[in-house]
Amino acid sequence: ALTNKLSISFATRRSRGRNYDAELQRCGLEAALVDFGDYHPLKPIMVTDTKTRRGTRKGSTSSSSSSSSSAPPDPLSSMLDGTDPLSMFAAASASETPAMRKREKEEEAVGPDFEPWSLKRGEILARFTTTEKLSINLFMGSDRGKATSQGSAVSEKVRTRLEELDDLEEGSQRELLNLSQQDYANRIEELNQSLKEAWSSDQKVKALKIVIQCSKLLSDTSVIQFYPSKFVLITDILDTFGRLVYDRIWTMCSDPRPLPDNFTVEDVNDTAKETCLNWFYKIASIRELLPRLYVEAAILKCNRFLNKSAIQETLPRLTAMIRGIGDPLVAAYARAYLCRVGMEVAPHLKDSLNRNFFDLLGTFRQISSENVRAQLVLQMVEMPEYLTLYSPAISWILQCIAYRAPESLLTEMMERCKKLGNNALLLNSVMRAFRPEFVAARATDFIGMIKDCDEAGFPKHLLFGSLGRSLASADPPESERLTILNEAWKVITKVRSPQDYINCAEIWVEFTCRHFTKREVNTILADIIKHMTPDRAFEDAYPQLQTVIPVQSVELHFQFLLFSVLQERFLPFLDMFQKDSVRVEVCKSIMEVFIKHQVELTRDPVILNAMLHICKTMHDSVNALTLEDEKRSLALLIIGFIRMVSFGRDFEQQLSFCVEARATFCNLEPVLVQLIHTVNQLAMETRRVMRGNHSRKTAAFVRACAAYSFITIPSLSSIFSRLSLYLLSGQVALANQCLSQADAFLKAAVSILPEVPRSISVEGKLRSSESFLLDFINSFLATLLVIPDHPEHGVLYLVRGLLNMVQDYTWEDNSDAKVRVYISALPLLAAMSQETYLYSIPKVDSNETLYGGDPKFLSEINKLCETLIGQILDHLKTLGRDESTRRQGALAFSLFGVLLAHSDLRNNKLSQLAVNLWNLSHKHGYCETRTSVRTLEFIKHQTQQPDMAHLSDMVQRLTLQSRT
Repeated sequence: ALTNKLSISFATRRSRGRNYDAELQRCGLEAALVDFGDYHPLKPIMVTDTKTRRGTRKGSTSSSSSSSSSAPPDPLSSMLDGTDPLSMFAAASASETPAMRKREKEEEAVGPDFEPWSLKRGEILARFTTTEKLSINLFMGSDRGKATSQGSAVSEKVRTRLEELDDLEEGSQRELLNLSQQDYANRIEELNQSLKEAWSSDQKVKALKIVIQCSKLLSDTSVIQFYPSKFVLITDILDTFGRLVYDRIWTMCSDPRPLPDNFTVEDVNDTAKETCLNWFYKIASIRELLPRLYVEAAILKCNRFLNKSAIQETLPRLTAMIRGIGDPLVAAYARAYLCRVGMEVAPHLKDSLNRNFFDLLGTFRQISSENVRAQLVLQMVEMPEYLTLYSPAISWILQCIAYRAPESLLTEMMERCKKLGNNALLLNSVMRAFRPEFVAARATDFIGMIKDCDEAGFPKHLLFGSLGRSLASADPPESERLTILNEAWKVITKVRSPQDYINCAEIWVEFTCRHFTKREVNTILADIIKHMTPDRAFEDAYPQLQTVIPVQSVELHFQFLLFSVLQERFLPFLDMFQKDSVRVEVCKSIMEVFIKHQVELTRDPVILNAMLHICKTMHDSVNALTLEDEKRSLALLIIGFIRMVSFGRDFEQQLSFCVEARATFCNLEPVLVQLIHTVNQLAMETRRVMRGNHSRKTAAFVRACAAYSFITIPSLSSIFSRLSLYLLSGQVALANQCLSQADAFLKAAVSILPEVPRSISVEGKLRSSESFLLDFINSFLATLLVIPDHPEHGVLYLVRGLLNMVQDYTWEDNSDAKVRVYISALPLLAAMSQETYLYSIPKVDSNETLYGGDPKFLSEINKLCETLIGQILDHLKTLGRDESTRRQGALAFSLFGVLLAHSDLRNNKLSQLAVNLWNLSHKHGYCETRTSVRTLEFIKHQTQQPDMAHLSDMVQRLTLQSRT
């Protein structure tokens, strides 16, 4: 019965005639005048809200504003209760008192632009190391005083605790000798853990003993090279102790409600104050100066619980206490720790910080004293190495002082440096600490001071390195730039050590590129090559050489890279990177910066030659072991370069560049794909310039572009890349009236369809290729409408070839993909039978012109339609037997839609076929009701057109059926 219902024969033309222009006009939106009045989308909407009191007595009146009952309430206004959040913030800001603003300003005195100590910690530990054996005194816990009788007096408690503190000095410690640096660090970490454990077990005196013991270690300079790292490790313990004490007192103040961050002394209860005073009394009883100083500095923040001005009074006292420390190195780091704590708790008290630094300057003469020299001779440490030990402490103190300091302070510091005989160590720290703008404005003065420094204690090239860092961030006066460069390079070029030389030279290269011409830049690069080539010294300086090439700083100054590329010494400089991995990373960095900052397209031969060399280096690094992600990364960089190349109207030169690039980058498939796109774009640009009227020369050129693509596409491994590029290149060739080339592209695409695998890898996962293949075939079918038939291959030879390939392709089991292709081909055949096609290519005669509605041509179309519909109906019957009713209904509805849109339903057989397909699609209730209803509404709307009245009879026979 189903066979009889769905069978039909096509003896005459069955597609209806279409007037595309009229249909487009009917489907267009009707224009209507809209009177906006005072409405504007950016104009604020005034919303009034009516508020009524609950339980108001009858007859009472309300002063609340009223609004029209027809206006819907604004949900946002109702949620905000009529208040504007921005107005609320403004009102809150206005209600702040001057004292609150002052306190917030003080708390915000240290902003994100201040480099914290945590960033310097790792650098110090890595820089100051030793191979000497170290010693440490470990605390041996005493059982005395851990428990007391409940009836003991307060004075007895105090006496016992003082005895416990004295116990540390009476032999309750064990000395460990011959420790390596790592063992020493491990022991310090053990002490840190012991401190936390003692605190958690409520053994506060034991915790204090550990801190005192660790503080005493800072007086030991027996291995002086390790002292900065020792300072870092032990102050970590002091910081832990300070946090524990502060948190304990804070917790005591937070009962019953938490203490606010901006609390005052009045918010602190008496118990917390007493506990806080108790801690300070314990610390005051420590006999030795150094541990008493460090431990009190560690809990300096706790003064907030006692007195508003306690911190302000304590800092000068602690600063004065440091004057009693005899060793200048120990005193310098004690001042550094006090500055560090001061910046955390009271950064606005700059007077104490300044006094601390000026005291430090007063101790500089001690550095050259007999005691220090004797100690250096004993430990076999040279004076330059000894001076570098002061660098972290002095740099940190100056950073705290110079933070947001006025420019006049730098002038004062420079004068003090001159009084001290231009101490190189101090001068170096000053240049590093103050704002680069301040230093750059006085660059000439600093150069004069550097010249007067004694090079025996601190090398001058390090001073010029510090000056160069400031000049890299800020520009000196223009009239002084050449003098600055000459004076600096006179010193730098005389440095014999290649490592010291490149460390300093890398800083000044960017300054040269920013402010000078190619000649100066070329001279600098030549000097670097001269210093780094002997004995292959460049192998130990790859990180510094990478900075010279600009990897990081060029983000701000792109001309730096461009200058480098334009130099004749650039490629020889690049050849110094002989380690493959480093060389590739340098090339990647250069290309990333070039692509990011090169705004305009370029044709400069020097730039192109250098960039091609860099890209070739990246390409040649690819081998069988290269990861796919790395290949993708390299390909994207090379593609970015190719997109930046443009020879303007010199199209032949552009094509020659693409030919050279194809030979150079043959191993990276994405690059080849981009080159094909570039050549296709070049052909379309030629068409635009010629306005579609090719001359003999341009016609030959676009054929050459087509030949380039036709030769390149087969080298691609991705089947879908080949298919899409064959189709795209065929469309480009057709647009340029290259009919034989377009025909070759499309035939090649049809010929490789059997190679499409049933599954492909997408982002590392196997997926069915059917959806991708169907998308391609639909695009291919849309192109075939404008492809004229070849005179030697018969009518619709490309359509037949495609359908034959689809017929022979091995589809997945239980797949309807082949039938969906047949359904998609029917609209194409219907469009081909029209007297005027829906779209066409200018200056290309499609089949509408070649055949002119010839009956034989229409007969071939009808035969092909008959064959396709027969195949579709057979498949529907097969699905019915296999009880695949859902798939059957979906395909039947798709075919119904095609017949409705493209066939002449005045033919009774076609009309009956459409009704049968509708009923079949709804037979089992799987068709979506909303889609069916909208389809019926569309058909009813169509019946109102003069030439579609025959649909009225058919729509009466279309019924909706539920699944039940």
